[in-house]
Amino acid sequence: MRQTGYEVFSFYYDKLTKNVDYAARANYFDTLIHTHLHTPGCVLLDLACGTGTMAQEMARRGYDVIGVDYSSGMLNQAMDKKFESGLAIQYVQQDMRELELYGTVDVTLCTLDSLNHLPDLTAIEEVFQRVAAATEPGGLFLFDMNTLFKHRQLLGNQVYVYETDEVYCVWENTLREDSCTVDLTLNLFEVCPDGRYRRKVEQITERAYAPEQIQIALKRAGFSVIGIYHADTTEPLHPNSPRMVVAAQKIRQK
Repeated sequence: MRQTGYEVFSFYYDKLTKNVDYAARANYFDTLIHTHLHTPGCVLLDLACGTGTMAQEMARRGYDVIGVDYSSGMLNQAMDKKFESGLAIQYVQQDMRELELYGTVDVTLCTLDSLNHLPDLTAIEEVFQRVAAATEPGGLFLFDMNTLFKHRQLLGNQVYVYETDEVYCVWENTLREDSCTVDLTLNLFEVCPDGRYRRKVEQITERAYAPEQIQIALKRAGFSVIGIYHADTTEPLHPNSPRMVVAAQKIRQK
């Protein structure tokens, strides 16, 4: 696979996200799907699937899963998990802005602030259009995003430190003047066999949006917004919600 970015981060991703309860999040999305999907279909696209942990959780819940990611490093990790688990997940390397499937899906998931990595609202709208084209009428698009509150109050101009047995990470953030974009520098220190540390650096940029902007973009793409929720709940979005979950349904043509 070609090198596409996040290759350094992909190797440490699972080690640095052990705090994510994937099983609980999969149960949450599974409940939303059963509540709002009014067709017997069960083909699910995990968009920006990363190392495949969520894809595996959804496959274990009976979905026919396709995982799409742009990063070859992330997909290499996902393929290793697939071989270990024996789960029948299909992985495809694509930029989400160029998403093109051979058929349609009933549900698309996009989790862990993946859409925040896109550079601007135009790119967001491109992805929404692509997802709409790949979705059955009445199908669902479920995704989460970091909020403006999180970027301004929790991430911006902060430094975080994470330490595991395998890696020491210093995470430095810089909030841009637009007050919605954060540049993240991940300094990853790996322990070498001789006890010394090897430093690797990954640069990532995330941009947050107002929920009203996301709702307008979804409607332009042909989706009806079911709800915009606080974190992993069905409560309305709070002013200080760090993450919003959006549930949308592709409009059936009359």
